[in-house]
Amino acid sequence: MAAYKKNAGRLGAHIVFVDESGFQLTPNVRKTWAPKGQTPIHRHHYRREKVSVISGISVSPARKLLGLYFLMYAHNIRHEEVRQFIRHLLKHLRGPVIVVWDNAKIHKGEPIRELCRRHRRLHLEALPPYAPELNPDEGVWGHAKRGLSNGCPIDTPGLMGEVSSALEDIRMSQTNLRGCVSLSGLPLFSP
Repeated sequence: MAAYKKNAGRLGAHIVFVDESGFQLTPNVRKTWAPKGQTPIHRHHYRREKVSVISGISVSPARKLLGLYFLMYAHNIRHEEVRQFIRHLLKHLRGPVIVVWDNAKIHKGEPIRELCRRHRRLHLEALPPYAPELNPDEGVWGHAKRGLSNGCPIDTPGLMGEVSSALEDIRMSQTNLRGCVSLSGLPLFSP
């Protein structure tokens, strides 16, 4: 893990922690308040539709400002969606970019190697296996899913709107983003 921090300092690079998650139409139920004797009831039809999201928390090299970038899909994320997201990052971030992610199959292979050959300022680093808690982007998913708890969207576009709104709320708050990084225990803001 020290390699990404060493490389970022040397290169003056943006570090971007990337991960994927899915959100389903089935309500995510959590404890809530209600008047005594009036238990809230969710009525929904079981449907398998979902929204897949790929996102990344970026850390700027000089001022350590945080950003959140994301793309949503109504299907599973594959190599092409990962490539689209990386190109999206490269379009918005200047200078070298270090992407830190897990060892998922969609993060490997010829499509990703081709992207690295085409964009010399892109560097990829893998997190240790079985250590998702080191990725600050996991905190984004937890925060977003808590915010969507006890909701009941009726269709995929409605779910996309709610997920987008939850992620925009996180993106607009440096406090929330710093909380995600702090939760991971990474020393990004230490002297």
